[in-house]
Amino acid sequence: MRATAFAVIVLLVTAASCRGGDANDNWQSLAELVQGRGYSNTDTPFARFPASAKDKIPKSVWDLSHQSAGLYVHFVTDATAFKVRWALTSGSLAMPHMPATGVSGIDLYARGAERNWMWIANGRPSGQSNTASFANLPGKTGECLLYLPLYNGVSALEISLPEGTKLQAVPARPERSKPIVIYGTSITQGACASRPGLAFTSIVSRRIDWPVVNLGFSGSGRMEPEMADLIAEIDARVLVLDCLWNMTPQLVDERIEPFIMTIRKSHPELPILLLEDSDFRARTPTTKGAKLKAIFDRLSQTDRNLHFLGARDLLGVDGEATVEGCHPNDIGMLRHADAIAPVLKKILGLAQ
Repeated sequence: MRATAFAVIVLLVTAASCRGGDANDNWQSLAELVQGRGYSNTDTPFARFPASAKDKIPKSVWDLSHQSAGLYVHFVTDATAFKVRWALTSGSLAMPHMPATGVSGIDLYARGAERNWMWIANGRPSGQSNTASFANLPGKTGECLLYLPLYNGVSALEISLPEGTKLQAVPARPERSKPIVIYGTSITQGACASRPGLAFTSIVSRRIDWPVVNLGFSGSGRMEPEMADLIAEIDARVLVLDCLWNMTPQLVDERIEPFIMTIRKSHPELPILLLEDSDFRARTPTTKGAKLKAIFDRLSQTDRNLHFLGARDLLGVDGEATVEGCHPNDIGMLRHADAIAPVLKKILGLAQ
């Protein structure tokens, strides 16, 4: 059975229905409202791959699929303030080149008066169990996005609403129910954004108002045949392939065209966008980039739904866009989104 991109779940949460917590808090699980998955049959609500994939894909990818990069809760609430608590699967809250707020924190956005997304605040982790308070929300029918950690796993996610207020999940719109799927490396996963909402995948999703499935796997985006089979199960609207950073020139020769051909067997008309790589000063093409462009030039002669984006604008030429010469900082993530979002809007037929 082909996996669906998102389950349509609507849950009404009231203070009277919540359980546990401190005397003044009424906690309700948000696990069933988590979106951003490409599969409905994951072993936990916070995993990115179906349980059936465990013995079929590389162990590194399977392990990383239990980090919650790209997962979020999209909801409407009339509360102007609430609390969120989350439990992490790992006590490693940060990395040498990436802060705990991005690795293990949560991040809240709300729609502004002009329907644009505005950052509200983030939840800063101090241990494996954390609680954050959020205020200054729109209220009435305030629409919110709560992003989960980029490089840690989540085992529990709960919200406490003020008495008399409610929360309702926002289901996927039928015309936009098929997600954009971005398969790639640590950069796609979100390294090294300072908070989850600043991963380029999240910025792109807000910019073009379209759901994005983040299939970034740190150091492990290598386009194995098994990954092609698994990704082909998703009924996607666009597939973005951004794996060059983790591949050798030999792997580019061996795997990219067969990967595309596997996707084409199930999705002959699916738009596929190939992303080039570069060094941190945007010098292109690399050896791998030249090989990718040659594959694109040849296949695109007969495949009108194959697209290519050069890497020059992904990081810029001033050297300011990375943490350590490789992974984007927040500037680099924003530049990625600036370059990728217009291309996706054109592919999707959206107004520029």
